[in-house]
Amino acid sequence: MADPTALNDPAAPASVGVPARFLTVMTTTDSEQKAERLARGAIEGRLAACAQISAPVTSVFRWNGAVETNQEWQVLFKTASARYAALEAYLLDAHDYDTPEIIAAPVTHGGAGYLAWVAEETS
Repeated sequence: MADPTALNDPAAPASVGVPARFLTVMTTTDSEQKAERLARGAIEGRLAACAQISAPVTSVFRWNGAVETNQEWQVLFKTASARYAALEAYLLDAHDYDTPEIIAAPVTHGGAGYLAWVAEETS
């Protein structure tokens, strides 16, 4: 039987069927200034512990029936799963895209100290 105290350990790997306690959440936007504004707002609101902005990437996608190519800035948020709904609501409200990319991936493993810090900063 699995150790029940492992659920309280921020570094414990997620078990099959048990939701991850931590997520990385990504969005994109069309300027560095907008990316910084989204990142800062999420950190100030304790919706994420950290946000990293990647230099421009080239995105190729279909929108309104046409293939588009644009430069975008990626913002990667580190957060607790319990804060996801609030982070998503913030991004939908603060973002100027009609349909912003908001995708989340579970963190299945991580350094205990780092994940404890994420938990503290998002509580």
